[in-house]
Amino acid sequence: MLAPLFWLWAFWLSVAVPFYTYVGYPILLLLLRAVINRQVSKRDIEPFVSLVIPAYNEARCIERKIRNTQELDYPPDKLEIIVASDGSKDATAELAGSLAVGDRVLLFAYPVNRGKIAVLNDTAPRCRGEVIVFSDAAALLPANALRKLIRNFADPKVGAVSGKYMVIRPDEAATGQSEDFYWRYETFLKVQESELSSTLGAHGHLHAIRKDLYPFPAPGTINDDYIIPVSVLSKGYRAVYEPEALVYEEAMEMTGFGRRIRIMAGNVQQIREIKGLLWPFQPLPILFFLSHKVARLVVPFAMVAALIANLFLLGSPFYRIALAVQALFYLLALAGTRFSLKPRILLLPFYFSMVNVATFFGIYHALTSRRRMAWK
Repeated sequence: MLAPLFWLWAFWLSVAVPFYTYVGYPILLLLLRAVINRQVSKRDIEPFVSLVIPAYNEARCIERKIRNTQELDYPPDKLEIIVASDGSKDATAELAGSLAVGDRVLLFAYPVNRGKIAVLNDTAPRCRGEVIVFSDAAALLPANALRKLIRNFADPKVGAVSGKYMVIRPDEAATGQSEDFYWRYETFLKVQESELSSTLGAHGHLHAIRKDLYPFPAPGTINDDYIIPVSVLSKGYRAVYEPEALVYEEAMEMTGFGRRIRIMAGNVQQIREIKGLLWPFQPLPILFFLSHKVARLVVPFAMVAALIANLFLLGSPFYRIALAVQALFYLLALAGTRFSLKPRILLLPFYFSMVNVATFFGIYHALTSRRRMAWK
């Protein structure tokens, strides 16, 4: 039988992992910001821009998206809008084609559904812009979003830029407010990382890269909005976050356990991208990578380990209370699967547990069936 000291160490090390990941790391970023601050040299510029909308079966929203991008405050003669339909089986291509006008709105209707990366890789060389902007079909942009995004490219050291993701109508989805809270937390981290050095990854709903830096990710890549922006770091450029370039998505668009599994499978894939941070050696991005990406994959295992270790420490009143707290947390998580708890803050244990359970499935899919997790 293992000595109590082992379970004591196991418990506290397991508790330390999620604490550092979600509390300690943000505090560390704030401390670093007190001594390091790399501002981007922004100014209004108007390079030719290609705004790419990858789409698969988006008939319900593609017209709204095209009209939304046509209303952007950017010179029409310096902006091409490209709908890249990935073998859509609904009326996506037909609806986009009906709005195609000259060189202003273009439709690239690929006949076979191959996945998002294949579409992006085929579309990028056909873009005429100096900068390629990617934006999802369900996402909506305020009129000034593109200008706010593009002004970062006035800094020659900037190779990629991400906009700020916002959740609208969070009350319309069961976990909408939890998603909203999560993305606000993510925004805080990305802003700190960006101003310290470079942010790792972008919001797929709105991000941009210099065309000549587009990396042509490998087939089977899941989180393209991580791989594309982080690729510029190995080439000596920064990937930055622009909190004034907003992009909105309705809460109902974000729901689904399968979506979380796919994100987590992509996070597993991302581990191999650390090689791009090792040469040239980039200490801060490596810290971000280990703390923001890798540590989150360890959290669910640490949560299980903490619960198991706690069971071997019940001789102390403190650890009996600790077990009761864990039990209450998981009971609230289970209740969240069946009931719409009020106030909505009671749904946070369900959301947090869902994200971490998805990690187990994501790791499994990444290691055994990555191709089936490809974007459709």
